[in-house]
Amino acid sequence: MSFNTQIRNSAQRWGADFFGVADLSVAQSFILAQGGPSIAQYQQAISLGIALPHSIVDRLPQRTERAVAVDYRAHAYDVINQRLNLVASRVSGFLQSRGYHALPIPATERVDDERLCAEFSHKLAAHLAGLGWIGKNCLLITPEAGPRVRWTTILTDAPLAETGEAMDERCGDCEQCIEICPVNAFAGRAFRTDEPREVRFDASKCDAYFAKMKQQDPDVAVCGMCLYVCPYGRSRVGCTP
Repeated sequence: MSFNTQIRNSAQRWGADFFGVADLSVAQSFILAQGGPSIAQYQQAISLGIALPHSIVDRLPQRTERAVAVDYRAHAYDVINQRLNLVASRVSGFLQSRGYHALPIPATERVDDERLCAEFSHKLAAHLAGLGWIGKNCLLITPEAGPRVRWTTILTDAPLAETGEAMDERCGDCEQCIEICPVNAFAGRAFRTDEPREVRFDASKCDAYFAKMKQQDPDVAVCGMCLYVCPYGRSRVGCTP
């Protein structure tokens, strides 16, 4: 059994739905700018994903109802992130026990309040691992579940084989995520490696929207409409794109 297969099997046994290995060398300048030298020193990343419950996501149009919002925050955010962190911790421990360095990056944790970003992009790792493409909604879109997946990453020096190449964008002319955004945060531009996120997505609008909702009621501060409406996610549960 190959080392890749051992890691994949372990990750899936511990709860991951998606597994990939990415070569980070093609994005070193971006990684260095976002996370600094201690993050950019790693040449490989293990990408792990867990699919969100469709029954929870499909209720998002009623997210102003307290029960709907609480369910989404609990089961499609808090619990999934905890599960991802546990899987990443166990895989990292396995790699360390074999003599390799492994740095798990927490799922959905912002460390830079000015740039509104984490120290490493989970979407970038998943994209480079061949698990999906970055859509006009700036989410990682998988062929299997659309954007209805949360991600975490393990940076490592373990000798793992890459699982794929960056997937070409498949959004085409679709602009449903742009049209449904309540604060018009998306510019409608397709993802390009040579362009910063700011030309495609105004994160400050999204952040201000959540801040306003939290002031009114922290328990119902949820949105996710760009995630909900994506045809690649809805078509998997029998919805009409």
